[in-house]
Amino acid sequence: MMRVLHFIVVVLSGLAAAQQQALMDYLERRLLAIEDRISLWHEQTSRYASELREFKQQMVAQLDGLDKNKEALRSELDAVGVRMDRVEREMDYLEAQNGAQPCVDVDDKLVEQQVTVAKERNKAKYSKLTDCSDMISSIKAMKILKRVGGSKGMWTKDMGSSSGKIYIFNGTGEDMLYEFGSVRDFTSSQGTSGGTRIQLPSSWGGMGHVVYNNHLYYVKDGEELRLMKFDLLKGLVADSAVFPAKDQLPVYSLNPETYIDLAADEEGLWAIYATKENEKHVLLAKVDPQTLAIEQMWDTPCPRENAEAAFVVCGTVYVVYNSRLPSRSRIQCVFDVSDMVTNDDAPIVYFPKRYGTHSSLKYSPLEQLLYAWDDGYQILYKLQMKKKLEV
Repeated sequence: MMRVLHFIVVVLSGLAAAQQQALMDYLERRLLAIEDRISLWHEQTSRYASELREFKQQMVAQLDGLDKNKEALRSELDAVGVRMDRVEREMDYLEAQNGAQPCVDVDDKLVEQQVTVAKERNKAKYSKLTDCSDMISSIKAMKILKRVGGSKGMWTKDMGSSSGKIYIFNGTGEDMLYEFGSVRDFTSSQGTSGGTRIQLPSSWGGMGHVVYNNHLYYVKDGEELRLMKFDLLKGLVADSAVFPAKDQLPVYSLNPETYIDLAADEEGLWAIYATKENEKHVLLAKVDPQTLAIEQMWDTPCPRENAEAAFVVCGTVYVVYNSRLPSRSRIQCVFDVSDMVTNDDAPIVYFPKRYGTHSSLKYSPLEQLLYAWDDGYQILYKLQMKKKLEV
């Protein structure tokens, strides 16, 4: 019996040893397989890293080439832009030069008589009310706000106060205007529905109105050119007066609806007009905003032909010209009542390209902005200013 038990123990021990050896062999084979896979992974990782480095180098080289091509293309585009601007300026210059001639042959005695009248009228030295000595050097920026109304009209801010109110005049002969609390209110409204309707006692004529110190100054529509002063706060006519000039003509040949263009600047209220006495040129008058009396008059050297609008800045009238087939508007003639700057000293200032021709331009002294109406678009121009030079 003991021998049998001993034999069984020996057999079991042998089986256990065999199983243990088999397990060890299996584990060893698995470890070898794992090592082979790790080795293969290292090899593949190294190859992928090498290929990635080569790809990166290729991409860097291509990007460098693209940057060089980009700079070359940008330089070429800048050069093309400069050439285009030069061609555009030359075309505008040629167009201006080929316009209607401001002078014709007339009788020498008539010329002497006109010169004598002009000298007598300009004999009095203009007394400046402020120390404003700025003049326009360029148009700094343009912003198109909205399109409301017809091709001709006028929009403006109260040029004599900081109220911020905006006034819309649609057309060349209406009796209803619209008041908005601010530019933002106007741009966010649907058409003119968000504005306050203001009924005038008579229709306006042309596009030469101005709002100054809570009063609307406009020319009454009709044969008699009467200046109207309307109190916007009370809704009543404050005063009126017939403009003291005979045989008046449209002041701008491109906007013949406007006979008197009222303007406001740092110095007060002005009237830009024309008469048969000096039919080739624009005339200027200083208006008393309280009584509507004419304080002083000037003949300017600025032709009416091809003029579309004008405005006054620091006592200097700037006349804007275009062509009958709308081109690029430009300030091509200036007249300074204080003689601090001449037309030769002032640069020709070009407006950015737009849609047609301006029907009105109104200067805001507090903002140094121009409120423009162009084919129904309401536009703001930001002016770049510089100091006048004594001549």
